Amino acid sequence: MNLEKVIFAFFSILALTLNFGFFIGELDDPIHHNAYELFAALTVSLIATIMKFGDRAHIGALLLATSLVADLQLITAALVWGYAAHISDSGLTPMAVASIVSMSGGALLANLVSVILLVIESITFRR
Repeated sequence: MNLEKVIFAFFSILALTLNFGFFIGELDDPIHHNAYELFAALTVSLIATIMKFGDRAHIGALLLATSLVADLQLITAALVWGYAAHISDSGLTPMAVASIVSMSGGALLANLVSVILLVIESITFRR
């Protein structure tokens, strides 16, 4: 068993599950979406991205690309949340929450592709 691969898979799957936890719920209801869960999803996703920098294989490049997309979507969602909650006069409106959740949905899709690629890589691995 390769400990590096275990840690890498752990962070990839944790990023997916945290993102799913934030995404699930009514699209425009701020009660169903926790800011701390979005922060946790973003943090774990960034850690998973950093871990993918060393992989030089072709599938490693695909994994890095999917992680970068997820990070970009989550960073944008966090920025929209910060703007709506602290800068905008209208506050955290249902429209702003819908935008935030939509961004996290895009990140969720990217994380899902990343985990599928990880499973494909594991299946094709030969000793």
